[in-house]
Amino acid sequence: MQKKRMLIISQEINPYLDYSNMGKIVNDLCKNLQNQEAELRILMPRFGNINERRHRLHEVVRLSGINITMGDDDMPLLIKVASIPGVRIQVYFLDNEEFFKRKNDLRDDKGKFYDDNAERMIFFCKGAMEIVKKFAWPPDVVHCHGWMTSLIPFYLKTAYKKEPVFAKSKVVYSLYDNEFKETLNKSFAELALLENVKPTEFDLFKKGNHQSLMEGAIAFADGIVAGSANVDAKLLEFAKSKKKSVVPFNGMEEGYLDAYNEFYKKMLGAK
Repeated sequence: MQKKRMLIISQEINPYLDYSNMGKIVNDLCKNLQNQEAELRILMPRFGNINERRHRLHEVVRLSGINITMGDDDMPLLIKVASIPGVRIQVYFLDNEEFFKRKNDLRDDKGKFYDDNAERMIFFCKGAMEIVKKFAWPPDVVHCHGWMTSLIPFYLKTAYKKEPVFAKSKVVYSLYDNEFKETLNKSFAELALLENVKPTEFDLFKKGNHQSLMEGAIAFADGIVAGSANVDAKLLEFAKSKKKSVVPFNGMEEGYLDAYNEFYKKMLGAK
């Protein structure tokens, strides 16, 4: 049987960032997939509070050098890599000096939500799509974690749906309780849309708040996972209204990832 190709795109991964269930779940999930001998690629933002020296990040020159279009500007994408300690699982970090050099992730030292978090999210999501194209590695499943990945299902099902590398990919979106109360800036919709996407396809995202990002991600995903006991019930109802298969949260005790494994098998059918 051919090995599953699993692409994990996450806002947090233990030990690099670990503020919530997300960091631990993604770490556990990657180890679980490795134990099943799946082919695995992992992407996350290289936030400035990730210690490069401690975690031994280094640039992958052959993958760097892509420019990501952001309005009228082309922003360079740098790729760095490190291995999760003890398991030899590589994580690819997407970096850009303007967006990720600052020494915090999503809020400044006073707790203020960064004004350009919309741009940072868009850059990360576009960069993730482009780097997988450069891998020339077609994933069977793309599993996204965290609101900074919420545009990935949208891009996969619209702008990139005809790309050979994504032609057969299924996308899973995990919901957590790490919501934000702010609204993304006014440039969000303009920068997020790509040339070959109809503006109406972006309607669910347009408000630029946490609820709209989640609803957009749910609508374009093939399946949903509840990654926390405190996921907004309205989002789970929305997923149900869109006839999405949902894996409920059943704790994080030993064996909890068995439900994920079965979900992947169901989505991939005979693969």
